[in-house]
Amino acid sequence: MARDCADWIRAKVDVRTVTREGFLHGKMYHIANRGVEDAILGSSNFTVRGLGLAANGNNIELNLEVDSNRDRLDLKAWFDELWNDKSLVRDVKAEVLTYLEQLYQNHSPEFLYYKTLFHVFEKFLEGTGQVERDLGRTTLFESQVWNTLFDFQKDGVKGAINKILTHNGCILADSVGLGKTFEALAVIKFFETRNERVLVLCPKKLHENWSIYQAHTNNVLNPFPEDRFGYTLLHHTDLSRDRGDSGGVNLANFNWGAYDLVVIDESHNFRNNTKGKRDEAGEIVRLSRYERLMEDIIRSGVRTKVLLLSATPVNNTLTDLRNQVSIIAGGDVIHDEKANTAFRETVGISDLRESLRQAQTHFSTWAKQRPEGRTVSVLLERLGSDFFKLLDALTISRSRRHIERYYKTSLKELGGFPNRARPVSIYPALDTQNLFMDYDRLNDEISRYRLSLFNPSRFVKPEYRAEYEKKVGNFTQTQREDFLIGMMKVGFLKRLESSVHSFTLTLERTLKKIEDLEGRIERFTRSSSFYELTFVVYLFAVCLG
Repeated sequence: MARDCADWIRAKVDVRTVTREGFLHGKMYHIANRGVEDAILGSSNFTVRGLGLAANGNNIELNLEVDSNRDRLDLKAWFDELWNDKSLVRDVKAEVLTYLEQLYQNHSPEFLYYKTLFHVFEKFLEGTGQVERDLGRTTLFESQVWNTLFDFQKDGVKGAINKILTHNGCILADSVGLGKTFEALAVIKFFETRNERVLVLCPKKLHENWSIYQAHTNNVLNPFPEDRFGYTLLHHTDLSRDRGDSGGVNLANFNWGAYDLVVIDESHNFRNNTKGKRDEAGEIVRLSRYERLMEDIIRSGVRTKVLLLSATPVNNTLTDLRNQVSIIAGGDVIHDEKANTAFRETVGISDLRESLRQAQTHFSTWAKQRPEGRTVSVLLERLGSDFFKLLDALTISRSRRHIERYYKTSLKELGGFPNRARPVSIYPALDTQNLFMDYDRLNDEISRYRLSLFNPSRFVKPEYRAEYEKKVGNFTQTQREDFLIGMMKVGFLKRLESSVHSFTLTLERTLKKIEDLEGRIERFTRSSSFYELTFVVYLFAVCLG
């Protein structure tokens, strides 16, 4: 159709356009055909519907046929005056033909591929350009942390800020060692330059990792003292507390809902949507950490944006991802309809709950297959497009291989990634006098222990052995004793792992038991006392269980 249209225009049509936008709105059709001339004025556009030629319905138009020669000639003169005024119109026939040629020419597969990519990521590219402009309006580019980052980290920061501003949150899941903390600091700096308040939640063991950057701590290890970070730092466990002090913060009077951005380090700790403590009537007695995060930070006070940091956002099932997406959506996507449709406008997912359910179903089916059919390519084919749209919109996840492939210059500046050397086993001496034997010899010695005290079946006469070899349950008495001795040998090694002193005490107690038994046997041999014989028989009976 485009080719036929172009041929028709090339043979029969001239096209000129008014150069001043909005200057001409009138529509006139002047027809001259074999000496017969007519003119039509009205609202009809030069389209199939406007001209009344559509098969499935036409526009309602109002047109007037001019049948007076004087009026028609005046209209034609008016048209010719405009048509020939080079200050008002210009010839665009070649441009129209060029546009039509783009529709019908045979493009290379490469061109079609890149054009498709452009349209798939058009919104993202537009958003990236807007973020670049937003960043330029702040002082982020002059900050110490920004000028410390490598190019791949700067791109990660831009992407995270874009996703946070567009979708209210982002999951930064770069591999270990790519600098998620520095990227998060740059994101924090951006929002602090906009006078927005930031809360950082981290595991208590990572407190020192984050506190050194806070301006009020005046830590000499802080590499960015000029940036004067003012974020508040609390721990995951503080969400379980209603009172007490945490790094100088009085939790009893703390306003959790006053923050514009919350950064959660090790966010996979919130992958389980656990429920808090309820009383017999079902009333909430204490909120879980996840519920406290949602109720007191995400939903309370100002609209809180979210940055989640985790190298492993998904541990076992896609439910882990769903619960973290719920934090960004501002509610449980399973029960909260507003959260379920939170990404309808920005991502184009109208039913987030159903999209995640289908993805989990496909994942579960794939996981049950035999190893030869459980390949990544098979899983990718089954997962729906909505799932990948969601990942593209909310997550940034790059590996070392990605950096090596696409950021070769940055990698050269970095000096490359270190090669992981094989672990080297070191066998130090166990004591200062070098009298204690090494672990391998200890294991050999322990393995040779007969521990006869716990193996009385070995001393049963052959004519009575069959009686003790009868199975009770799944094991014979001899097997039970062998298992017991094996467990005791492992116990010796575990005591040694605890400390040499603990190992010594265990051996001393074991030796004393053996020595006591030997003493009783010797006394029996000397005295042949009936009571002593009774005691020994009883002792063996106890050992036999």
